[in-house]
Amino acid sequence: MTSAPAVVDVPLRWIDDETPSALPAGATLGAPLPRGAVTDLASLGVVDGDGAAVPAQLWPLATWPDGSVKWTGVALGATAAPGGRYRLVADAHRDPDVAVTVAETGDAVVLDTGAMRVTVPTSGDALVREIAVGGVVVGREGRLRSSVQTTPEPNHAARDHGVGEVEGVVVEQRGPVRAVVRVEGRHRTDTGRRWLPFTVRLVAVAGSAHLRVVHSFVWDGAPETDFLSSLGLTFDVPLRAEPHDRHVRLAGAGGGLLREAVRGLTGLRRDPGEAVRAAQMAGEPTPPPETWEQDVARLARWVPTWDAWRLRQHSANGFTVHKRTTPDHPWIGVTEGTRSDGVAYLGDPGGGLAVGVTDFWQSHPTGLDVERATSAAGSVTVWLWSPDAEPMDLRFYHDGLGQETYAQQLDALDITYEDYEPGFGDAHGIARTHELTVVAYPATPPLERLAADVAHVVEAPRLAPTPQALHAAHVLGDWDLPDDSTPARARLERRLSALLDFYVGQVDQRSWYGFWNHGDLMHAYDADRHTWRYDVGGYAWDNSELSPDLWLWTAFLRTGRADVFRLAERLTRHTGDVDVYHAGRFQGLGTRHNVQHWGCSAKQLRISTPAYRRHHYFLTADEHSRDLMLELRDSDRTFLGLDPVRKVRPDAATYRPQRHALGVGLGTDWSALAATWLADWEITGNERSRDRLLGTMADIGALRYGFFTGEALYDLDTGRFDTSREQVGASHLSIMFGLVEICSELVDLVSEEEAPGFRDAWLQYCRLYLGTPEEQVAELGREHGGAPFEQAHSRILAYAANRLGRDDLADRAWQAFFAGGERMRGDFVSERVDPPSVMAPVDDAPTLWTNDAAQGSLATMQCLALIGHRLPPE
Repeated sequence: MTSAPAVVDVPLRWIDDETPSALPAGATLGAPLPRGAVTDLASLGVVDGDGAAVPAQLWPLATWPDGSVKWTGVALGATAAPGGRYRLVADAHRDPDVAVTVAETGDAVVLDTGAMRVTVPTSGDALVREIAVGGVVVGREGRLRSSVQTTPEPNHAARDHGVGEVEGVVVEQRGPVRAVVRVEGRHRTDTGRRWLPFTVRLVAVAGSAHLRVVHSFVWDGAPETDFLSSLGLTFDVPLRAEPHDRHVRLAGAGGGLLREAVRGLTGLRRDPGEAVRAAQMAGEPTPPPETWEQDVARLARWVPTWDAWRLRQHSANGFTVHKRTTPDHPWIGVTEGTRSDGVAYLGDPGGGLAVGVTDFWQSHPTGLDVERATSAAGSVTVWLWSPDAEPMDLRFYHDGLGQETYAQQLDALDITYEDYEPGFGDAHGIARTHELTVVAYPATPPLERLAADVAHVVEAPRLAPTPQALHAAHVLGDWDLPDDSTPARARLERRLSALLDFYVGQVDQRSWYGFWNHGDLMHAYDADRHTWRYDVGGYAWDNSELSPDLWLWTAFLRTGRADVFRLAERLTRHTGDVDVYHAGRFQGLGTRHNVQHWGCSAKQLRISTPAYRRHHYFLTADEHSRDLMLELRDSDRTFLGLDPVRKVRPDAATYRPQRHALGVGLGTDWSALAATWLADWEITGNERSRDRLLGTMADIGALRYGFFTGEALYDLDTGRFDTSREQVGASHLSIMFGLVEICSELVDLVSEEEAPGFRDAWLQYCRLYLGTPEEQVAELGREHGGAPFEQAHSRILAYAANRLGRDDLADRAWQAFFAGGERMRGDFVSERVDPPSVMAPVDDAPTLWTNDAAQGSLATMQCLALIGHRLPPE
């Protein structure tokens, strides 16, 4: 008997729980679909709260093994009146009244949204040839700019300037609601050097004058000789009006705007009249000069014209604005502020262009330039690395301290927790992504509209499936919805919320900001100095140690909290780019925690694992997160060049990595490979990844000791394990980098026939890891030797209790959970620490470690979901 097809009805919500006043750039999200329910997305659509169909575009993000759609991308077009509620349902398809179109000519791709036309050349040194509104060109020659020098001291005269040169253009989506063009290239400098490979996605939405620009680059320089001294995006802006009708806008702090004209008519000794002044301040055409009062029209030639403005945000808490009349005259101070919203505009009554970057002040040192405002074509530039900041210095932060041998490095590890090795603290191959927005206007916009567009650049409205819908879909591991129905549950829920509140607040209190740092969390706290251990070896930046990414994403799934979503998204952006190598000898690997994100010599798949990216891709349909996962599909080959446990391997004297005998840990290593193969299989249908995933699952099931084998020998050619290996071992780290979550998914996703024995092997590991010595000896012949870490491992015991229906295991799991430490008991309290003990007041966090918070929170959420019915009363 076959079951009836599942009904598709996915409610969507604005994560801030407020309906935006407008949606100038549309909205894009991902939504899950029941297994077997949808094979043709043309049958689905989006309706508003009244049940009326709204224009939407859908495309598959991932498929179930049976070929049905597992996750779908959803795009809504621009609208001045978005609904407060939406639902993804069957039989509700509606095309937009005005669609975005894509036309490919011999040398360009042309995007037309109905509100603007964008021409993207297929070669040359411009990302965008021109942007037009109503047939009038308002922006030209959108170019990437850079400069590099050979010393870390600022030296403008010694800089080698470059421009991004396009090497390839691909249309990824063609509408009707959303169009995406991917541009790839490298920077070409004045000396002929080609470096800094980049990928730029240009996203245009039906009815929108906003062009989203997602810019990623890979650092491929030499840290001892290459010091990046600027990186930015520039557009030329045609100017047709007189200087007094040319307008500049710079975004200040908290929604404020600097409003100035190239030639100002306010504050003069003679008053041109209220109508003139009001028009200039509003950005509207001023009345004819012959109508101006007090002879101002004749005298205006003596009023200076200002040619350039610049805003510099060189810290998270301070920006400056200056302007000048000509390049051979000084800069004059305009104002100062705290945190600029990061948008600059230049234009006149004939049209204009605004360019901005999200997380502007958080990603300092940044900058905004308006230049050549007195000429026929001015320019607007957003600097991702300000040309007036100190050049980027990516050298390793110490000289090695004489750590030449593994023995010396392990000895040093024992005091600073830093895993050092000469030559391994190398930034070559790391990356960085920025999200920019270009807005085209038919004329200088009213203040309110520009302010609204700036707010959209700073923080665009987000749609997501409701927590209830996500939970009903049974995706992304074991979790349930918040429940405070009993005092014991309420206490754990308060603790979960308090830890989230604390970390959301710590980002700003501790200023975890900067070009390479924004998005990451610190690893461990120094209670004596009342600061995080930013300068102590492996205790500094966390780099996904023990899965804070999974903690935050799981917390968002169950709560829907907007602040948690944004913290998780920025962490995913950072860890996927900066903590992972995308080129060079370490390509495909990530870097363990360190003072510098790339500093540790432990380069491992447990950091680069797609387990940390899948949530973001599935919830946002973000193409860059998709790239990060798919570029890892051959990461198993990296093991040939770098053994992750080379310094501590018991068989180091005899072990030699070979294609037919590659040691792969069944915890952190295999979980990362499994997540990679699963992501590739479900996103692209890649049969090689499917076969390696299913094959190694079956091999684990065939091993005599299953997961307790600890490490299996992997044949790189066949993608299979040697199932004859017999040894017993376990590591406390095995479950802490996504193994729990990925195995939970795989057990439900893959049948026993496809991977015989895998389910039983995983249940054995979950049941026996915290088993008594007698139980371990009875099944394994010896104790497995892994450290208990009761609280973290309580969740796998809870899994076994749930799947086997054993309340005795559930009771033992809760005993282990509470025996594992105090960090998830009671209410979390931070005390205020004031000067002179600290430079500025902060919330103290004695003995806190981020990885403990992550694992403790994951254990709490998963135990509540699996065995909450057995939670003992207080």
